Formats: sequence, C-alpha cells, structure tokens
Amino acid sequence: MIALSDYLIFSSILFGIGLTGIIVNRKNLIVLLMSLELILLAANTNFIAFSSFLRQVTGEVFVFFILTVAAAEAAIGLAILVVVFRNRRSIDVDALAQLKG
Repeated sequence: MIALSDYLIFSSILFGIGLTGIIVNRKNLIVLLMSLELILLAANTNFIAFSSFLRQVTGEVFVFFILTVAAAEAAIGLAILVVVFRNRRSIDVDALAQLKG
C-alpha cells in the first residue's frame, strides 16, 4: 500500500516542476500553459490522496470540477494561441505585451 506521504511528495514534485517552468521560461506560451496544467495536476493529486486517506468522496468530486475547468482553460488558451500566431507569426510572450490597450 502506498502511504499518504508518498502521494504528497509526488504532488510537491509536480508542483515544483510546474512552478519552475513558469519562472524559468516566460517566453513560450505553450510551456506556460503546460506548466499551469502541471500545477493543477499537483492540486488534483492532493485532493485524491486526502480523499482516499479520509475515506470521503468529496475530494474526488472536486477533482472533476477542476478537470473540467482545466480542459476549458486549455481549449480556450490554445484557441487564443492559434489566433495570435496567425496574426503575429510568433507566440513569444514579450510580443504579446504589445496587445495591451
């Protein structure tokens, strides 16, 4: 049987990788979206681990809502990315700063 601390360590590693991806690479929008997905996956892992540890279904139900929001965020983010790439021929985040009104 896998202990709760193993799940929490795995989740903290995922969160660290996602946070590192956001801090280190601020140029590529695709890497930023993937790093955000890793952070959401780390939160979901914590919810599932504590739900299993406490023998309650509440955390697992909450994960479905997070997954729904994450899927919508990824779809909308990639759609915006495609439109910006078609107009600007670049997905550089610094180039997107020119879109500010």
